[in-house]
Amino acid sequence: MPSIFIIPIEIGDDSYLEELGKSLSATFHIKTKIANIKVNLKETFDVRRSQYNSSLVLQQLIANPPRDAEKILGVVDVDLFIPILTFVFGEAQLGGIGAVVSMHRLHNRFYAMPENRELTAERLLKESVHELGHTFGLIHCTQPGCVMNSSTYVENIDQKSSEFCSICRRSLKKEEKGSVQKLFRFPWPGKKE
Repeated sequence: MPSIFIIPIEIGDDSYLEELGKSLSATFHIKTKIANIKVNLKETFDVRRSQYNSSLVLQQLIANPPRDAEKILGVVDVDLFIPILTFVFGEAQLGGIGAVVSMHRLHNRFYAMPENRELTAERLLKESVHELGHTFGLIHCTQPGCVMNSSTYVENIDQKSSEFCSICRRSLKKEEKGSVQKLFRFPWPGKKE
């Protein structure tokens, strides 16, 4: 049975992942599994920036996916970047199998504020749903509150929901229908081959 694999990558506290898995399963209606895939973060570190290249992390993450992986979500607790941006909360393959999210800037401690575990878990869920949304073919959304709304700052994450707006939900259902059709390779009702 296809699953969303959640992969902890050198994170100190993986206690967030069980609840994350339950929430992702409820959101995407796909079973989740927590597993390990070898990712060498040292190979992705950029000395000049003192950050980790998220594209290189993603590349390692998807190199040998489990056979029953519908999607793979890597979770790290290091500062990620792509060359054209100062930092990213995560990165995903649009319409692909893989995504990665970083907890580093989701923690209040990054902003010299008292730690708030519930808030960190909520931010992690929103960013995970957002990045996985990209893997299901969704692009950034302009609807206020939609989880697919772009987040440049952590305040943007806090202001949006962990759910898809009605437009993104419809797009996701179309993608899921296409995914099922590809998986079983039979004509979809009402669609001519």
